[in-house]
This record gives sequence, C-alpha cells and structure tokens, in this order.
Amino acid sequence: MSVYTAVGRQELAAWLRSFKVGELVDLAGIAAGVENSNYFVGTGGGRWVLTLFERLQAAELDFYLRLMAHLAARGFPCPQPRPDDSGALWRPLAGKPAALVTRLEGAGVDTPGPEHCRAIGATLARLHRLAADFPAPLPNPRGAAWRQATGLRLQPLLPPAEHALLADELAFQAAQDFGSLPRGVIHADLFRDNVLWTADGRLSGVLDFYFAGEDWLLFDLAVAANDWCFDAAGLAALLAGYAGERSLTAAETAAWPAMRRAAALRFWLSRLDDRHHPRPGEVVTVKDPAHFGNLLERLRLAPGGTAG
Repeated sequence: MSVYTAVGRQELAAWLRSFKVGELVDLAGIAAGVENSNYFVGTGGGRWVLTLFERLQAAELDFYLRLMAHLAARGFPCPQPRPDDSGALWRPLAGKPAALVTRLEGAGVDTPGPEHCRAIGATLARLHRLAADFPAPLPNPRGAAWRQATGLRLQPLLPPAEHALLADELAFQAAQDFGSLPRGVIHADLFRDNVLWTADGRLSGVLDFYFAGEDWLLFDLAVAANDWCFDAAGLAALLAGYAGERSLTAAETAAWPAMRRAAALRFWLSRLDDRHHPRPGEVVTVKDPAHFGNLLERLRLAPGGTAG
C-alpha cells in the first residue's frame, strides 16, 4: 500500500455519507505496499480501510470487491467491502475509483515459524475451496503472459548478469507444460504483510486481493512458500497445512520446483519494473528487486524446490 492520491478531509467526509458509517473522525495514510493509495479511516460507526485504485479498470475492481464479499460471506477472514446506499461497492473519490472495507484486528509477523506456515497453508487451501464456485473470474493479471512480456521489455535495461539470468529463466518457463494442473481463483500475493495475527498467534485476516485472478492453484502456494518459508521446517509445515485441506495432485508435485521459480520470477519482475519505471506519489514504497533475484538463483540451483 502507498499514497499516490491525496484525499482531503472535507472531500472524504462528503463521500462517506453515502456509506452510512457515521461522521469522519480520523484519517491517516498507509505507507506500505506499492500499487494503490490507502488510508486508515475512523468514523462514528467503526474503523475502515479506504483504497483509491490507481490503475484498475471498473471490471477489474468489480471482480476484486465481489470476490472479497463472496469469501467474507462464507466466513473467510478477509475484509468485507462496505456497499454505499445504492448497493455499489465503490464510488469515485478524488478522481479515482475508491472502496471502503472493514479494518481487521491483528498485526503482521516478520519472522514466521512453522506454526505460522502451517496456518498459511491451511488458509490458502480454504480460500481455493471457497472461491471454487465464484462466477466468471478474471485471469491473473500477473500471469505467464505478463511475465513473458514484462521480462522481454526489461531485458535491455539490465546489466549483463541480470540480463542473462532473466533471458534463461524466461526460456525455461516458456518450455514448461502446466496444462494438466488444477486451476481456480488465487490470491496471488499472500505475503507476510498481507496477513494479520492476533496476540495469541491466531490468523485473523488476509488482506489485499487486488492481484487475485484465475490461474494455477499451485502458483498461489509457490508465492506463499517463497515469502513465508525460511527453512525446510517452514516449507514442510506450509505444505502439510495445505494438504490437510486439499491434496496436491501428482502433476502438481512434479511441477513444484518449476512453479516456485515462476513465482520468484513474477516478483523479481514486478520490483524491477517499479525500479526502472517509478511512479510519483506522496508516500511511495519501492521494494528491492535483489531479494527475489537472489531467491530465483537459489531455486535454480535446488531442483527439489526445497530452498528457503
């Protein structure tokens, strides 16, 4: 989350009246993440997160918010979009489409242990089950086609070693046949900063569904593994938690090493793109691409896909 678009108190107070949440009490920008403008909002009727969407089209935004509402209605621990008095889940604010969602309690963890990884695996599998009947999902916006196109666009901007690594990995991924793998709606961004925990260690919230889409379920698990699992024990716990809710197929097990590389590639490319094509804003988070570049190199040297 970042702040690219400033919102004034009077403008927001007028916008909030359509949501019947009480008078505006406080407003604070959130300086984490990279894609949209986000604020904590307090009103007489509760605590909320306000998001102004900087790049999304109406159809995309409708999908993300309907998906969150679909999951929340089934008891999944994610924010619940607040409809306005016409039933719409978003309205224009400061020239951008904007939505108000419930603010969940809890805090993130910087150094997860196996118990956190197990809970993440189980929660991710539950998400996949609960979203299986969601109608007409959009494709993953950062799927295989995006990775190939973005990688080719970035190659000329990279130093020789990174250029060679990227070219080789793009060729490797293009040669993979994932056609037999189960597909469905995935979160696609289940990082540590998108999950909340209570003080006693219970998972209390899954945030930021704005990269969700239809793709290989295994890709979602690989994204989580690459951020949550620092060692073999964490990875084993993640996979056991997932398998307790949904068993991997033989084809998924065989594809696991290549899919972890695909997930590392996706975030390496995103961070490279942010570095080489920065966006202006009041509070902007730009994350270091080297983390995922280094992880990709380690995964390429570990055919079993067990690197932390």
